[in-house]
Amino acid sequence: MTVILGIDPGLTRCGIGVINKDSARKLSMLHVSVATTDASAELVDRIGHLSRELETAIESYKPDLIAIERIFAQANLRSVMGVAQISGVLLMLASRKGIPVVFHTPSEVKSAVTGSGRAEKAQVGNMVAKILGLAEAPKPADAADALAIAITAAWKNFDVNLTGNPATPAQQAWAKAQGVASRVNRPKK
Repeated sequence: MTVILGIDPGLTRCGIGVINKDSARKLSMLHVSVATTDASAELVDRIGHLSRELETAIESYKPDLIAIERIFAQANLRSVMGVAQISGVLLMLASRKGIPVVFHTPSEVKSAVTGSGRAEKAQVGNMVAKILGLAEAPKPADAADALAIAITAAWKNFDVNLTGNPATPAQQAWAKAQGVASRVNRPKK
């Protein structure tokens, strides 16, 4: 079994989704939540609060892999800065625990989960529910997005060898083709 922590980073709302991928590649949800901060609070307090929430998720679920939504160009500089700050916190936490990290763009996540890189939030939420066998889409959208990021990582990052077993020749070839050969057989600390 592989536990994957998906994060939809944000300074005001940070989606946290944890899924399990079993040996048959079946996915199931272990946890979903959204950590929030008050926009009027001091930046150091906001980052501190989110850091504790992320660390609690890591400690509670002991993920084998962390997947983060990649920052993309956006007109709102404040929003990009918040995403970058929380992503940095998560990278530091992952480094301390020796957990591999992968990044996926929003369009890559939408495409993996719905088949279209231009899917709407509702479509992503509905497909997350269907894939994970949930009665309804997780709310708010940040929660569904975090799970979608984890699902994308489960489907696209089999090249990150988390079992300690050597990657198969096919996995090595696929990783090389995707330009991620450096992540194959990466030992956990």
